[in-house]
Amino acid sequence: MSQYLLFLSCRLQMLEAICKHWEGPISLALYLSDAEAQQFLRYAQGSEVLMNRGNVGYHIVYKEGQFYPVNLLRNVAMQQVNTPYMFLSDIDFLPMYGLYEYLRKSVVQLEMANTKKALVVPAFETLRYRLSFPKSKAELLSQLDMGTLFTFRYHVWTKGHAPTNFAKWRTATTPYRVLWEADFEPYVMVRRDSPEYDRRFVGFGWNKVAHIMELDAQEYEFVVLPNAYMIHMPHAPSFDITKFRSNKQYRACLKTLKEEFQQNMSRRFGFAALKYMTAENNT
Repeated sequence: MSQYLLFLSCRLQMLEAICKHWEGPISLALYLSDAEAQQFLRYAQGSEVLMNRGNVGYHIVYKEGQFYPVNLLRNVAMQQVNTPYMFLSDIDFLPMYGLYEYLRKSVVQLEMANTKKALVVPAFETLRYRLSFPKSKAELLSQLDMGTLFTFRYHVWTKGHAPTNFAKWRTATTPYRVLWEADFEPYVMVRRDSPEYDRRFVGFGWNKVAHIMELDAQEYEFVVLPNAYMIHMPHAPSFDITKFRSNKQYRACLKTLKEEFQQNMSRRFGFAALKYMTAENNT
């Protein structure tokens, strides 16, 4: 009932691992050159894990320009979904074992068919390339306490996932609602007819933030699942994040694009969009 969306540049080694964690259908967008597409084909054909799967769709977007069109890729993957619901994720995350079935049950429990809900899967991260992946929430909490795991981006961008309320999640046994806050960018499951991503955001910065803001403006409820989790696996910094950190003009362009996006929100949603402008000014 739920489809797993992935957006892939060159982290092919994660794909087999994801398939072992997620037995449901996958819509996979790949950003590749002609040569890389051929390389991927050989990789997939040589993989017993991938060849045994009949429910993974590969959608290639050929490389063009100097920036990584992350939201275009997300939209391509979304447009190919043929299930009623979709879990929006990235290639560098491993979902917990059994997440697919857990989401299927949550859809019924939370009556998603008739309501606008975005189900939040709490995100964590490890700095270790070799991780004994937690098979339960109890194991995850133990690794969190030992410092093997952290809440996602805890060291560099706390605001992105702070509204998830990890302190509450530790002891939660039932789903709970959280409110939108500035820079919130959780990973969510939504209905297939939910809004697409704003494709103007390329490279690093605000690509998921803008999408979550759009969901909030369209009156989606954010509901955190008490027994769901996903873990970000370490990798070398991307070209785009390196450019964001080192290039003042890059950051200035992103700032201009953010302002343009917020102005568009104001035109579309009027007074209701005022909180987005106010929140941004306070950050």
